[in-house]
Amino acid sequence: MVRSIVLPTLALIGVVFASWTVVSSHRPVPVTPPVQEPALSTFRDFVAGAGLVEPSSEAISIGTPIGGIVTAVPAVVGAEVKADDLLFQLDDRSLRAQLAAQEAAIAVAKASALTAKAVLADAKDQLSRFEAVSDQRAVSLDDLQHRRNAVLVAAARCEEAAAAILQSESTAQVTRVEISRYSIRAPRASTVLQVKVRPGEFATTGVLETPLVTLGDTTVLHVRVDIDENDAWRVSSKAEAEAYVRGNRALHTRLHFVRFEPYVIPKRSLTGDSTERVDTRVLQVIYAIDHDSPNVYVGQQMEVFIAAPATSEGMKTAGISP
Repeated sequence: MVRSIVLPTLALIGVVFASWTVVSSHRPVPVTPPVQEPALSTFRDFVAGAGLVEPSSEAISIGTPIGGIVTAVPAVVGAEVKADDLLFQLDDRSLRAQLAAQEAAIAVAKASALTAKAVLADAKDQLSRFEAVSDQRAVSLDDLQHRRNAVLVAAARCEEAAAAILQSESTAQVTRVEISRYSIRAPRASTVLQVKVRPGEFATTGVLETPLVTLGDTTVLHVRVDIDENDAWRVSSKAEAEAYVRGNRALHTRLHFVRFEPYVIPKRSLTGDSTERVDTRVLQVIYAIDHDSPNVYVGQQMEVFIAAPATSEGMKTAGISP
């Protein structure tokens, strides 16, 4: 009797539990509201793209042609530098020691040149005395020829001494040029954006993933915008454009067209890693940020909207049948 009641009851409970599990698992998951509301364009029809703020000169990655220990880093992040200002210095003591020895050799060569000039002057004086003798019988032809040859030898030694001076000075100049390569200087007036080298570190040559020093002209900031190749034909150099700071749609600025980068390239993700790519190609458009723009910084991402005709209207303008 008990079994006939318990078993149907357990079965009924199982069916109810299974039904509740199925129903609860199919409930719609509530959508999490965004942390920041996305930017909204003021244009009716537009092309959107992700933009990256960069200096008007683009980022200048500074390296070193010679590896060595860094002894000084005068460059300070955020400082304005002029062309040829020292950014960082490598250890050049061995070259300076060589230069000191070479400059000493120059001094020796110049002293030898003075000696050669004195010998030449003496030889010329002796020859003039022999040639001034009125009685030719008092001077033998061999002695006269010997004095003439002495003048020629002394003149040749003067030329040799002058050549030795030039050789020594050329060697010293080569060393000076080599020493100058150990002083890494700014190629142009710009702002120091990054300094990734410290005194005592070894600076390596070549193309580095992280440049030793990064410079850029921040007098005017540019935005490099990636436009999907499917929308590239809709973008015009005369079209209005605006940019919103990512994360705050209240901060926005008008943009001024600068140029197209005419080579369509594979799109890169905005992580700074040149190896990360997605399967699409983009046209890059460069815009200048308005001087009255909100505070933006080099490397910051912006959401850019470019006024463009509607697809059908744009196709008619381009002479394409929809």
